[in-house]
Amino acid sequence: MATANHFCDRVTRRDALRVGSASLFGAGWGLGQLLSRQSIAAETSPPSDVSVIFLFLKGGLSTIDTWDMKPNAPSEFRGPFAPIATNIPGIEVCEHLPMLAGQMDKVSLIRNFGHRNSDHGPADHYMLTGYHPIPGFNPNLSPNNQRPAHGSIISRKLGPRGSVPPYVCLPRMHASAGPAYLGASVAPFVVEADPNSPSFAVPDLLPPLVVDPGRFENRKELLGVVDRFQKSGEIAANRGANAVNTFQRKAFDLMTSSATKAAFDISAESGEMRDRYGRNSLGQACLMARRLVEAGVRCVSIDHTNWDTHDNNFSVLKNDLLPLLDRGMSTLFADLSERDMLKKTLVVVTGEFGRTPRINQNSGRDHWGPSFTVAMGGGGIQGGRVVGKSDPRAEKPDGPAYGPEELSSTMFRLLGVDPNDEFYTPEGRPVKIAASNRVISELL
Repeated sequence: MATANHFCDRVTRRDALRVGSASLFGAGWGLGQLLSRQSIAAETSPPSDVSVIFLFLKGGLSTIDTWDMKPNAPSEFRGPFAPIATNIPGIEVCEHLPMLAGQMDKVSLIRNFGHRNSDHGPADHYMLTGYHPIPGFNPNLSPNNQRPAHGSIISRKLGPRGSVPPYVCLPRMHASAGPAYLGASVAPFVVEADPNSPSFAVPDLLPPLVVDPGRFENRKELLGVVDRFQKSGEIAANRGANAVNTFQRKAFDLMTSSATKAAFDISAESGEMRDRYGRNSLGQACLMARRLVEAGVRCVSIDHTNWDTHDNNFSVLKNDLLPLLDRGMSTLFADLSERDMLKKTLVVVTGEFGRTPRINQNSGRDHWGPSFTVAMGGGGIQGGRVVGKSDPRAEKPDGPAYGPEELSSTMFRLLGVDPNDEFYTPEGRPVKIAASNRVISELL
């Protein structure tokens, strides 16, 4: 299996964007500038009560070994895992997902899903934006993705709720999770820290380490001096400076806001609840996502690696990956339901593609875009359903299929955003929010 920082293409997946509070005191897109842009970013769409948690299993979950098992296929396809019954009669999942099997009434599976790309970078972009990139596109080598990520579109159309950012990425930002031509106004707030770490803290909610508390307060006072100067007669000539000052003040407020800090303070959760999610990066990211949507964040994107199981697929899934997914995902659905939040929180769980139905010589599975399964629940989705099916060896959908376009359109519909609405590129070219207005109607 590839390392945590690399995939089989050996490209390091570095964070593509960093929005830092330190930029309040220097050049670049700082938190104050981000807040300034976000204040004018929201369109006139009526606000939606639904939030989204997008759990992206980077590298590609083997859905033939988890959500869409083929126990009657030849041995070189089916693998050693056995299916087990769930709490919904007729729906089976992998034996190594026993906790999730008990929550299947809250989850639906789209088994007739697939797309035409089996390369990490382009497939990532396809799933995270709903648009297939032009040939040759590599998000790791580009300053930004070609199309806006779902979270940036949600941020643009619906804007923030209260003082919390509308779009948050954790524990890092995926290279295809950016705003593209929509600009920094709808860039995500990036946590860039592992919520499972004992020293976990959100860097942007603390003064920069190079600025001691005394200097921090002095700079806040300096903004007051600038403000008074502007009010003394030059306000008309310095409207831009006045605006920057206003939103820098908001950035200070965000860094000192008790409500915002509380949302990111995972240590406020009981030890029992943290244990319930699992004391690991994936489990604690799921818990943090629940806290964030509870506080008003509209879209939380969780980037979890590494599901690129070319080698030893079955031992890695059984011993390393599936126990984390089983505990974290099942607890997330149960917790949202117990808090009466599930109807207002859409959860999407997917990788960029699936894995090859045929097992390779290294007991692994390779990239496979033509057929895989996406799990969804909450936010208006009917749980306990299976949409479509794949063929007997999970090589392709059996009958009409859905893809990233329909997934995007369905998400936006559930959030009250019209997928036919258009944005304009810097060149003035209109681009629809979603590449298709077809929705996965069986889920609704």
